[in-house]
Amino acid sequence: MRHNPDYALDDLDAVRELVRDNPWATIVTHVPGRGLVASHYPVLVDEDADGLAIVSHVGRPDERLHELGQHETMVIVYGPQGYVSPGWYESSPAVPTWDFAVAHLHGTPELLSDDENLAVLDRLVAWFESPLPDPFLMHRTLENTAYAERIVHGTVGFRLRVDRVEAKEKMSQDKPAAVIARVIDALRRPGPYENPRLADRIAVVNRAALQTEEETA
Repeated sequence: MRHNPDYALDDLDAVRELVRDNPWATIVTHVPGRGLVASHYPVLVDEDADGLAIVSHVGRPDERLHELGQHETMVIVYGPQGYVSPGWYESSPAVPTWDFAVAHLHGTPELLSDDENLAVLDRLVAWFESPLPDPFLMHRTLENTAYAERIVHGTVGFRLRVDRVEAKEKMSQDKPAAVIARVIDALRRPGPYENPRLADRIAVVNRAALQTEEETA
């Protein structure tokens, strides 16, 4: 992460929301003698924890590759991101840029017991199934519960109590409101850089500036 204060996301509640909305994460550990190890898994905010914490699991043998629990780990969570063309600014000079939201969460994982891991898996399933009209929950049937209790041994659950956060949200905040509005419009139009999710986020981050622009127009 570039070390400057621009676009810093210092609000822990905003970081939690970023994780909730973007649960697919990259887990990176530096293992002595092996170097960097990276894996990819969904994560959840531990809503009951003091401070910021996340829970997840890895599939065996990833816990051995990471030497999980023995070293500091960085979990990277990405929010909306995408290319922004200078042609959308309608001003010159201008250069292209990339708008994005990202958080680096640092801490040493705590390994969970099988029962705790099963509870985390249950929460993961419930989180992703709940928007569906007929959620296929982990304990949907006795047969499914028994199956989940068998396969849990192929995973290792962990809780990461975050002791250091580096997070940024660059959403064209440095541009005039009229330019921001044009960027949002361009991202919502069909084409090679159509990105309505990024457009929505830029609109949220710059809501006050855009509202002022509308009121004075």
